[in-house]
This record gives sequence, structure tokens and C-alpha cells, in this order.
Amino acid sequence: MEKFAKGVVKHRKIIIIVYLVLMIPAVIGMVNTRINYDMLSYLPKNLDSVKGQQIMLDNFGKGAFSYMLVEDKTPAECAELQTKIEALDHVDSVLWYNTLLSTDVPMSILPNSLYNRFNKDGSTLMAIFYDEGTSADSTIATIGQVRKIAGSHAYLNGMSALVKDLKDLCEQEEAKYVAIAVICSIVIMMLLVDSFVVPFIFLFSIGMAILLNMGTNIFLGNISFITQALAAVLQLAVTMDFSIFLWHAYEEEQDNYEDKKVAMEKAIVNTLTAIVGSSLTMIAGFLALCFMTYTLGADLGIVMAKGAVFGVIGSVTSLPALLLVLNPIIEKARHRSLIPDATKLAGFIVKKSWIFIIIFCVVVGPAYYGYTHTKLYYNMGATLPKSINFMVSNEKVMNDYDIGTTHIVLAKSNLSAAAGRSMADDIQNVKGVKDIVSYDYLLGNQIPQEALPSSIANIFKSGKYQIMLINTTKDYGVATSNVNKQLTKLNSIVRSYDKKATVIGEAAGTKDLMSTTSHDFKVVDFASLIMILVILFVVLRSWTLPIILEVSIYFAILINLGIPFYTGTTIVFIAPIVLSTIQLGSTINYAILLTTRYKRERLDGNSSDDSLITSISTSLPSIVTSAVGFFGSTFGVSLYSDIDIISSLCALMARGAIVSMFAVIFVLPAFLKLFDKLIIKSTKSLRLKYGKTNKKEVATA
Repeated sequence: MEKFAKGVVKHRKIIIIVYLVLMIPAVIGMVNTRINYDMLSYLPKNLDSVKGQQIMLDNFGKGAFSYMLVEDKTPAECAELQTKIEALDHVDSVLWYNTLLSTDVPMSILPNSLYNRFNKDGSTLMAIFYDEGTSADSTIATIGQVRKIAGSHAYLNGMSALVKDLKDLCEQEEAKYVAIAVICSIVIMMLLVDSFVVPFIFLFSIGMAILLNMGTNIFLGNISFITQALAAVLQLAVTMDFSIFLWHAYEEEQDNYEDKKVAMEKAIVNTLTAIVGSSLTMIAGFLALCFMTYTLGADLGIVMAKGAVFGVIGSVTSLPALLLVLNPIIEKARHRSLIPDATKLAGFIVKKSWIFIIIFCVVVGPAYYGYTHTKLYYNMGATLPKSINFMVSNEKVMNDYDIGTTHIVLAKSNLSAAAGRSMADDIQNVKGVKDIVSYDYLLGNQIPQEALPSSIANIFKSGKYQIMLINTTKDYGVATSNVNKQLTKLNSIVRSYDKKATVIGEAAGTKDLMSTTSHDFKVVDFASLIMILVILFVVLRSWTLPIILEVSIYFAILINLGIPFYTGTTIVFIAPIVLSTIQLGSTINYAILLTTRYKRERLDGNSSDDSLITSISTSLPSIVTSAVGFFGSTFGVSLYSDIDIISSLCALMARGAIVSMFAVIFVLPAFLKLFDKLIIKSTKSLRLKYGKTNKKEVATA
């Protein structure tokens, strides 16, 4: 490590030049990385809802689906609009009255049940099928074209319309997320670090690491919009720790060495030693997300793990190089840090440690209860701003036509007409089903199938399969308990006619999402705990210290994710999975920093109380600076973002950093003091120091 440190100091200008050159391909890679906005596309491929969507796409050429409500247009004008929409490249078909019968045929002869499906109070409803998947770039572009052709009196709903508006909203906000995080971090760092210039150097170094991380995402093919929105902010927040560790180490070494280059060499060596364990636990925490069968976890986990690696590399290469090159400016901008001496506070914490043990015992139960009972939401559209196009359109279709969502039944095409009608009759009797559109059930018994144009058969039947559309009433919307029970009943019915039949659509996919992530949460939680526990065991060479550290941080996680239950807040479904992993992986750095200093002080022969006082007072500036910096960069984004999934995740991360900070400063030392003798017996280096021959020393220490 010493050779590496000397090389960094010696070649500092070359390192800066290399980083600047690497920014060119990094920016190119970042700009050309595709962003995925469809949360259902990360579901496991073996689920019936996912396989069904692929079968429909392969056999019918139909992927996405949406309803369009058109107001104040005559049948002839609607027919003209239909023709224009069907002429678009990626529109497969449009199902409407004109698809069934010519507009020359009076609507008055239609059965009321059919007429009311497509017409109401001067408005007309059209069903549009697209020839690509929900979040395909071509589908999203086509949604924009349909809206343009239809004009302001048309309302388009469906998952693709949601994805289109979510994409537009994210693209408007993403750059501002980073700007807000940077501004908040700079302000906080300028107050807590003893030079006005150093925070800018931190952010420049971290910024280059962020660009390298985001640029290399191009090799993943695409990343989710959540990853795109959060990765830079999270990387800034969690790798700020490493920059602070290096700066404090550099400051400390300058007291021992007049030559700043020598001081930096020592600081790099010390920082590398200190952050190895911290970075490994952070990386392990992120990689634990890869155990999710819902592959959004792997998407976020891989990107954030890469970010941690680039952050570590940057903190011991580009950052020291920049600090040395810009040293004259740094010295001119010196000021006094706002963080006061913490010796008295540390003494109080150690002397009154029993208070914090009692607080832990009193709070942990309610925190766990809240943690396991916090309500989650799965409907991404429900939390978007009410003014966006999708929300306005969805409300319009839902209220005017009483449609909550649309299921699609996929069954074998050789089902007899009688069986098809019988199945449809059974479905129609299911609670919450509004109406059905299928080849065998389309016009009822009043108009024979021979009256249907041949093109209708092509919409509903293809090769081995046929499809049926089921509209639910508005109180059976996506992700509700009503629609989930309904789906179970519908699947039971269709499989009684065709064992391989299945019900697909947004609601079915969301139901699978709910069950998949519920299982994933337990797996990821366990995996992250075990992986980090193993790393801590290797780093600390102790059986007890890893458990004490994890208990302290997990206590903070329980509080953070338990609070929404007591405030009556419903949080996004991925929050418990992502937050527990991120909070455990990133803020355990604080615990490692304090514990390694405590261990070093005990090895020097200091008493338990003195070791803890020194550990707290010396570690507190770094812990507070890191936690408050993390808080500032994420909390600012939470206040700004109109996308609840981004806003709520950032708010939870911001609060988690502060809660973890308090847990490490107050609860962790109390545990270290309480279990000091056990720690000595179970920690290799301490056991050798305070062995059998030193029983008296242990007792008095």
C-alpha cells in the first residue's frame, strides 16, 4: 500500500489528466444508456402473467394496450380518427363500433350492453392495441403520436401512457436531483469541513466517479428509471464518507509531517486500511439486492456496487491528487469547523450508557412492530401528480365508463363457441366484472357472428390462441385487494374450460409483483445480514463485534421503516427491500469507524471507559459530517421530486442516515461497554492482549 500511495502522490498530475480524458467515453456511455420505466418488466420470466404477455405478442402481434376516450366527435369523425391511428407504424389495431359494423349501420340497432361499452354522454371509447411491449421505445413514441393526432379532447390511459408520462417527468427532474444534492452537500460540507474549497474538491472527485459509474451502465443494456434517478445521488451520499475519512487522515498526518506529500502518502495508507471493511460491507449490501427474483434489485444493486467501487478508487487516487495540486487555494480558504469538541458529550454517553440500553429495550419492540406492519403501495400511477396527462385520462375513463382496469384472458382458439359463451357468462357473474369483449360474446345472441367482419376474428383469434377482454368496475382497480381476489376467481373459471388458460394484464402483473417482492424481501434481508456479518468477522477478527454492529444499525433500520406505520404513511413497495440494504450497507461505516478506534484504544491498554470516550470524541466529527451530508443530499431531492417513488425513497434514506448516526453515537458505545469482557474473550487481538496472564489487567482496565 505504501508503494501505491507514493505512486499516487508522485504521479498526481498524470492521474488528474487520465481522469479528465476518461470523462469523454463516460459521458458518451451515460447518454446512450437506455432507461426502462416499466416496473412490471422486471418480473421473473417464468410467471404466467409474463409468459402470457409474450405469447400474445408472439401470436397476435399485440403487446401494449390502452383505452382512448374521445369527446365531441361524430361517428364519422371517430371513424376518420380510427383510420389515422391504425395507420401509425406500431399500432396493431383499434377496436371500436366501426370495427364491428359500418358507421352506416345505425347505432340504435345495437344491443344496449354493446352500445354502452363504446358510447356514453357524447363520448366514444376506443381500444388500441400496439405491436410492441408496454415500455418499448416504439410504443412510447406511438403514444405521443396518438395523443397528437387525437387532440385535446381525447384521453389515453393504460400502462404505456403511464410509462410515457413517467419518462417525460423523470427527464425533466433528473438533472435537478443531482443539482439539488450537490448544492445541499456543498452547503453542509462548507460548514462542517474546515476549508471552504475542500467541499468543491470532494464533489469534483466524486462527480468524476459518478460519471464513470453511469457511463459503464451501457454494458448492462439498460437500467431502470429508479436506478437512473437515485444512483448519482446515492453514490454522492455514500462515497462522501471515504472523502471525509481521507481528509481527516490527511489533517491528522500534517501534525506529524511538515512535508504535505509525505502526510498525504500516510493518509492514503491509513484511509485504505480504514475503508476496506467499510467499502466491502457497502458493496455486499448492494449486491445482496441481486438475490431478488424481481430483477429491479439486481439493476439497482449492480449499479450501486459499481458506484461504491469507483468511489473508493476515486477517494485514494483523484481526490489526493486534487488536494495536493490545489493545496495553496485550500490553505487560503481555511475556517473553523462548526463541530465542537465532543469529549464532554462522549463522557456523558459512556457514564450514562445504561440509559441508552433501556431506550433500546423500550423502543425495539414498537419499532419492529411498525416495521412489519407498515403499509405498501404497488400502483405506480396512483402517486403521480394529478395534473399529468395519464392521471387526467385515467380518471376520465374510470369515472365516465366505470372501468377500473382491463384483464386479458388468453385461451386456446379451438374452444367451441358454446364453451366460449359459457365461460364468458361465468366470468360476467364474478363480482366486480363490468363487461366482456370477446369473439364469441361480442354481440350476444341478437346479432349472429356471420355479421361480424372477418377482421374481427384476426383481432381475437390467432393460431392456437384467442383473447378476451374483461373490464372491471372502478372499485376493482390495479393493486387493490378486490381485484386480486377477483383474479384468483377468474383464473379458476378460465382454467375449468382450458387448463392452460391464464388471465394477464396490468392487474395480474401487479398481483405477481406483490407476491414476488414479498418473498424477495425476506431473502434479501437475510442475505445482506449474513454477507455483511461474514465481512465484519473477517475485518474485525471477532465473534461478538460483528453482531453488536449489525444489531445497532438494524435497530436504526427498524425505527426508520417503522415510523411510517405510526404516521399512517403508505410507502412504495420496494422501500423495505432497498432501504434496509442501503441503510445497513452504507451507514455501518459509522459503526466500523467507531469500533475500530475503540479496539485500537483497548489494544493500547486503555480502560473500557477511556477507550470509548476517545473513540466517540475522535469519530464523531467524521460520523456527523458523513450523516448530515447524506441527509442533505437526499432530503433536498425528497422535497423537490413530484415522483413519489423517488421522493419517498430519498426521504427514508435521509431519515435513515440521521437515525443511524444517533444509534452509532449513543447505542453502540453502550453495547460495547456492556459486553466489553465478552468482546475481549471473543476478539483475537484483544484476547492475545488480555490473556489468562492478564486477568488482573482486564479487571482494572
